[in-house]
Amino acid sequence: MVAEPTLEDRLRACRHSALHLEMRDGYMRSDARFIAWQAGQRDDPADNDPTLRPWLALMSETAGRGVEVRRARIVSEPVSDYIRFEHHVTAPNVAAGEQVRWLPRRRASDLALPGNDFWLIDDQLVVFLHFAGDGELAPDDEEVTTDPAVVKLCVDAFDAVWKRAVPHAEYRPS
Repeated sequence: MVAEPTLEDRLRACRHSALHLEMRDGYMRSDARFIAWQAGQRDDPADNDPTLRPWLALMSETAGRGVEVRRARIVSEPVSDYIRFEHHVTAPNVAAGEQVRWLPRRRASDLALPGNDFWLIDDQLVVFLHFAGDGELAPDDEEVTTDPAVVKLCVDAFDAVWKRAVPHAEYRPS
Protein backbone atom coordinates (compact mmCIF):
# COMPACT_ATOMS: atom_id res chain seq x y z
CA MET A 1 0.00 0.00 0.00
CA VAL A 2 1.37 3.41 -1.00
CA ALA A 3 1.34 6.07 1.70
CA GLU A 4 -0.54 9.28 1.04
CA PRO A 5 1.77 12.23 0.33
CA THR A 6 2.28 14.53 3.28
CA LEU A 7 1.69 18.27 3.11
CA GLU A 8 5.47 18.69 2.86
CA ASP A 9 5.54 16.27 -0.10
CA ARG A 10 2.77 18.24 -1.78
CA LEU A 11 4.62 21.52 -1.23
CA ARG A 12 7.82 20.04 -2.64
CA ALA A 13 5.88 18.92 -5.74
CA CYS A 14 4.06 22.24 -6.09
CA ARG A 15 4.77 24.09 -9.35
CA HIS A 16 3.04 27.47 -9.26
CA SER A 17 1.29 28.46 -6.04
CA ALA A 18 0.74 27.34 -2.47
CA LEU A 19 -1.92 29.33 -0.65
CA HIS A 20 -2.74 28.90 3.02
CA LEU A 21 -5.80 30.30 4.79
CA GLU A 22 -5.82 30.27 8.59
CA MET A 23 -9.00 31.18 10.45
CA ARG A 24 -8.46 30.15 14.08
CA ASP A 25 -7.35 32.34 16.98
CA GLY A 26 -5.11 29.68 18.45
CA TYR A 27 -3.20 26.62 17.36
CA MET A 28 -1.20 23.97 19.17
CA ARG A 29 -0.79 25.87 22.42
CA SER A 30 1.37 22.97 23.60
CA ASP A 31 4.11 24.17 21.21
CA ALA A 32 7.33 24.68 23.20
CA ARG A 33 8.08 27.91 21.32
CA PHE A 34 4.67 29.36 22.28
CA ILE A 35 5.12 28.32 25.90
CA ALA A 36 8.57 29.96 25.99
CA TRP A 37 7.16 33.11 24.37
CA GLN A 38 4.42 33.26 27.00
CA ALA A 39 7.14 33.04 29.65
CA GLY A 40 8.78 36.15 28.16
CA GLN A 41 11.44 34.59 25.95
CA ARG A 42 11.65 36.68 22.80
CA ASP A 43 13.83 36.71 19.72
CA ASP A 44 15.53 33.37 20.24
CA PRO A 45 18.13 33.05 17.45
CA ALA A 46 16.72 29.56 16.83
CA ASP A 47 13.50 31.21 15.58
CA ASN A 48 15.42 32.28 12.46
CA ASP A 49 17.46 29.11 11.96
CA PRO A 50 16.18 26.86 9.14
CA THR A 51 18.06 23.89 10.62
CA LEU A 52 16.02 24.25 13.83
CA ARG A 53 12.82 25.34 12.06
CA PRO A 54 12.55 22.99 9.08
CA TRP A 55 9.47 24.90 7.90
CA LEU A 56 11.71 27.86 7.03
CA ALA A 57 13.96 25.63 4.91
CA LEU A 58 10.91 24.20 3.13
CA MET A 59 9.50 27.66 2.44
CA SER A 60 12.86 28.91 1.19
CA GLU A 61 13.19 25.89 -1.11
CA THR A 62 9.60 26.21 -2.35
CA ALA A 63 9.74 29.96 -3.00
CA GLY A 64 13.23 29.53 -4.46
CA ARG A 65 11.73 27.33 -7.19
CA GLY A 66 9.48 30.23 -8.21
CA VAL A 67 6.39 28.99 -6.36
CA GLU A 68 4.26 31.81 -5.00
CA VAL A 69 3.66 31.05 -1.32
CA ARG A 70 0.97 33.15 0.34
CA ARG A 71 -0.56 32.85 3.82
CA ALA A 72 -3.61 34.81 4.94
CA ARG A 73 -4.75 34.87 8.55
CA ILE A 74 -8.22 35.91 9.67
CA VAL A 75 -7.96 37.04 13.30
CA SER A 76 -10.28 38.32 16.00
CA GLU A 77 -9.38 41.65 17.55
CA PRO A 78 -8.24 42.27 20.14
CA VAL A 79 -5.98 39.38 19.19
CA SER A 80 -5.37 36.33 21.35
CA ASP A 81 -1.98 35.69 22.95
CA TYR A 82 -1.40 33.00 20.36
CA ILE A 83 -2.00 35.39 17.46
CA ARG A 84 0.31 37.93 19.11
CA PHE A 85 2.93 35.15 19.27
CA GLU A 86 2.33 34.21 15.62
CA HIS A 87 2.76 37.81 14.56
CA HIS A 88 5.99 38.04 16.55
CA VAL A 89 7.50 34.96 14.88
CA THR A 90 6.29 35.61 11.31
CA ALA A 91 9.21 37.75 10.08
CA PRO A 92 11.41 34.67 9.47
CA ASN A 93 8.60 33.13 7.37
CA VAL A 94 8.52 36.28 5.25
CA ALA A 95 12.31 36.23 4.96
CA ALA A 96 12.07 32.60 3.78
CA GLY A 97 9.75 33.63 0.93
CA GLU A 98 6.21 33.50 2.30
CA GLN A 99 3.95 36.46 1.68
CA VAL A 100 1.77 36.92 4.78
CA ARG A 101 -1.31 39.07 5.31
CA TRP A 102 -3.68 39.58 8.23
CA LEU A 103 -7.42 40.25 8.04
CA PRO A 104 -9.37 41.38 11.09
CA ARG A 105 -12.37 39.04 11.41
CA ARG A 106 -14.81 41.99 11.44
CA ARG A 107 -13.78 42.71 7.85
CA ALA A 108 -14.57 39.13 6.77
CA SER A 109 -18.24 38.93 7.79
CA ASP A 110 -19.59 39.10 4.24
CA LEU A 111 -17.13 36.60 2.74
CA ALA A 112 -18.02 33.02 1.84
CA LEU A 113 -15.41 30.93 3.63
CA PRO A 114 -14.94 27.17 3.98
CA GLY A 115 -15.35 25.70 7.44
CA ASN A 116 -11.69 24.77 7.90
CA ASP A 117 -8.21 26.11 7.35
CA PHE A 118 -6.67 24.89 4.12
CA TRP A 119 -3.73 24.76 1.77
CA LEU A 120 -4.54 25.25 -1.91
CA ILE A 121 -1.87 23.74 -4.15
CA ASP A 122 -1.56 24.96 -7.75
CA ASP A 123 -5.28 25.89 -7.81
CA GLN A 124 -6.02 22.17 -8.24
CA LEU A 125 -5.84 20.44 -4.87
CA VAL A 126 -7.09 21.44 -1.42
CA VAL A 127 -5.72 20.09 1.84
CA PHE A 128 -8.14 20.94 4.65
CA LEU A 129 -6.60 20.95 8.11
CA HIS A 130 -8.69 19.69 11.03
CA PHE A 131 -8.09 20.86 14.58
CA ALA A 132 -9.62 19.87 17.89
CA GLY A 133 -11.36 22.51 20.00
CA ASP A 134 -8.16 23.16 21.97
CA GLY A 135 -6.23 23.98 18.78
CA GLU A 136 -4.28 20.73 18.61
CA LEU A 137 -4.34 18.77 15.37
CA ALA A 138 -7.24 16.32 15.27
CA PRO A 139 -6.45 12.62 14.74
CA ASP A 140 -7.79 12.90 11.17
CA ASP A 141 -5.93 16.15 10.65
CA GLU A 142 -5.96 16.32 6.83
CA GLU A 143 -8.66 15.96 4.23
CA VAL A 144 -7.61 16.17 0.58
CA THR A 145 -9.86 16.96 -2.37
CA THR A 146 -9.61 17.88 -6.03
CA ASP A 147 -13.37 18.39 -6.38
CA PRO A 148 -13.66 21.36 -8.78
CA ALA A 149 -16.47 23.02 -6.78
CA VAL A 150 -14.49 22.82 -3.53
CA VAL A 151 -11.31 24.03 -5.23
CA LYS A 152 -13.26 27.00 -6.67
CA LEU A 153 -14.72 27.82 -3.23
CA CYS A 154 -11.19 27.88 -1.77
CA VAL A 155 -9.72 29.89 -4.67
CA ASP A 156 -12.49 32.48 -4.36
CA ALA A 157 -12.30 32.59 -0.55
CA PHE A 158 -8.55 33.02 -0.50
CA ASP A 159 -8.62 35.72 -3.19
CA ALA A 160 -11.33 37.67 -1.33
CA VAL A 161 -9.43 37.49 1.95
CA TRP A 162 -6.11 38.39 0.31
CA LYS A 163 -7.56 41.53 -1.33
CA ARG A 164 -8.80 42.86 2.03
CA ALA A 165 -5.95 41.72 4.23
CA VAL A 166 -3.11 43.87 5.52
CA PRO A 167 0.50 42.94 4.60
CA HIS A 168 2.48 41.60 7.54
CA ALA A 169 4.85 44.59 7.64
CA GLU A 170 1.88 46.94 8.07
CA TYR A 171 -0.31 44.95 10.45
CA ARG A 172 -0.19 45.87 14.13
CA PRO A 173 -2.06 43.43 16.40
CA SER A 174 -4.48 45.21 18.69
